[in-house]
Amino acid sequence: MARERLTCYLAGGRPPGARRHYAGARDSSPPREDRAVHLPGRIWFSGESSVWSGGTAFYDHDAVGPTPARAYRITAGQLVDVAAQEMHRTPAHDDPLEAVLLEGLHGRHAAGPGRYETLVAVGRLDGLPMFTFTAPHGHTDVPHAPPSAAYAAMIGAGLREAHGWSDAEVATYLSRVAPRDGAARRR
Repeated sequence: MARERLTCYLAGGRPPGARRHYAGARDSSPPREDRAVHLPGRIWFSGESSVWSGGTAFYDHDAVGPTPARAYRITAGQLVDVAAQEMHRTPAHDDPLEAVLLEGLHGRHAAGPGRYETLVAVGRLDGLPMFTFTAPHGHTDVPHAPPSAAYAAMIGAGLREAHGWSDAEVATYLSRVAPRDGAARRR
């Protein structure tokens, strides 16, 4: 959600607190616009992030929501390159996901078995389709794990930028969607 993090996916770089440097997209142009949105579904945290440590954020489109989010107007190629970097792949001109998006993805598309390898159509905004990528399973299927402080701070920055939330609103939201006690558990 934070613009600074998206910029690293598009132009290359390492977000503050992250362990990984991102190569950047083939088209490093900034988004034409962005807007606060609410999506159906919810986010949750699970596993161990190799980039942030702590739990990784995922989106469950089928769960009860809504989820505060940020819609960036970027090209299909840019979205595919962001997804490739999250899938630990190098952005490439012949990525088959671009054709999937351009043909009009409805519902879900599995690009592979790993986390962040499922593309989901989450709605429309101003007549344009909105997509995200996430794990192939839902929030009730695996144990939950708390995010690291750096990761939570990056998510919080995005919530403040896009939705104008206060620190207290961010803390309240994160306490609802992430385990606080450090113990992995199912939700």
